[in-house]
Amino acid sequence: MEKIVLDIEKALGRGESSFALTKEQVYAQADQATACNKTLENGTGKGYDFLGWLHLPSSITEAEIADIQETANTLRSKCEVVVVVGIGGSYLGAKAVIDALSGTFDNYCHCGLDPQTHPIIVYAGHNIGEDYLHELSGYLQGKSFGIINISKSGTTTEPALAFRILKKQLEDAVGKEEAKTRIVAVTDKARGALRTLANKEGYKTYVIPDNVGGRFSVLTPVGLLPVAVAGIDIKQLIAGAAAMEQATGSEVPFENNPAEIYAATRNELYKSGKKIEILANFHPKLHYVSEWWKQLYGESEGKEHKGIFTAAVDFTTDLHSMGQWIQEGERSIFETVISIARPTYSVEVPFDEQDLDGLNFLAGQRVDHVNKMAELGTQLAHVDGGVPNIRIEIPELNAYYLGQLLYFFERACGVSGYLLGVNPFDQPGVEAYKKNMFRLLNKPGY
Repeated sequence: MEKIVLDIEKALGRGESSFALTKEQVYAQADQATACNKTLENGTGKGYDFLGWLHLPSSITEAEIADIQETANTLRSKCEVVVVVGIGGSYLGAKAVIDALSGTFDNYCHCGLDPQTHPIIVYAGHNIGEDYLHELSGYLQGKSFGIINISKSGTTTEPALAFRILKKQLEDAVGKEEAKTRIVAVTDKARGALRTLANKEGYKTYVIPDNVGGRFSVLTPVGLLPVAVAGIDIKQLIAGAAAMEQATGSEVPFENNPAEIYAATRNELYKSGKKIEILANFHPKLHYVSEWWKQLYGESEGKEHKGIFTAAVDFTTDLHSMGQWIQEGERSIFETVISIARPTYSVEVPFDEQDLDGLNFLAGQRVDHVNKMAELGTQLAHVDGGVPNIRIEIPELNAYYLGQLLYFFERACGVSGYLLGVNPFDQPGVEAYKKNMFRLLNKPGY
């Protein structure tokens, strides 16, 4: 099988370019990057008690996969719609995979698919929007639905609020006993409000491992169960991640290790004044992969008044909005571009006798060829404009290669955080808004 390919050549300065990072500078960090990777491997660094994700792809068992698939099949057989309740890492990983690997319009219609075997996946608990919850409740009215509630504690405000409302609606619609068969809790193994409720009500449960933080949880039941419900092959997702686990291990030499090279390159760019990393894609299905990536790196590195600010754009769409700023704005940015080598389908540009739009010169060519030339033209323009470019090429957009990509970013994030000198696995700043909110709401104890 092929692997995703990392190319840093256009992140390196040459000629009259306004950035001066050299390959020698990047490779000068080889020993340190490898040491950081070994720190991950040995569990001797900051946050060492949250490294359960590191060997997750190679350690998950066939029995665990089969159990997840069986639960997914039960929900698929009972439900037209499954609501995934969670916030942050408790939903972003699943949504990234599902949006990338499902039909673009599957959540608008079933497009000929049987709703009893291909449920629509919707999300709740990732905001406190009253209108959102009202409209979701209205959408679910009269539909057969189930709930996957993902929360380690069961008391995080956004998902707890959404689950309380949706649980009542489900029980009112089908009765408490039937509702219990349509609710799955993914939570702590022994404690917390959701664990207590699940034990009391007899919900099917899965454990969020104590040593896996939310933003690294996509290959635990947090991500795998919703992905399986969506009909995506979780075995292939895990297999791709396992291949990348092997390719990025601490024993792999720096020059062959994409996670170490990516981590070293972005940190050297940061030292040179590039404070913002923009993740760009030329495939609309990758939008939520970018959202997942933003949390992964932003929450892992943004602390101690340090860290690259993570942003994302969808090209070519955002070339008609943010493109101007990227081309000619403040030179504090670099780009990482995700490219899909081979699209799933083939669409050719038709010939038109009138040719009023002037596109006959493209007649007979694939739309992807146009997209690839837009990608290359954009990359060249941005490099000429002083924006270093890193490129990641995925052979195809399928479960196997997406598994590779997700694990690649996770491994590189751990290495990059250690290179930066922070703990990549905590998030103390997330609690600040909650304390203020609870005081304002007069919550007991605040």
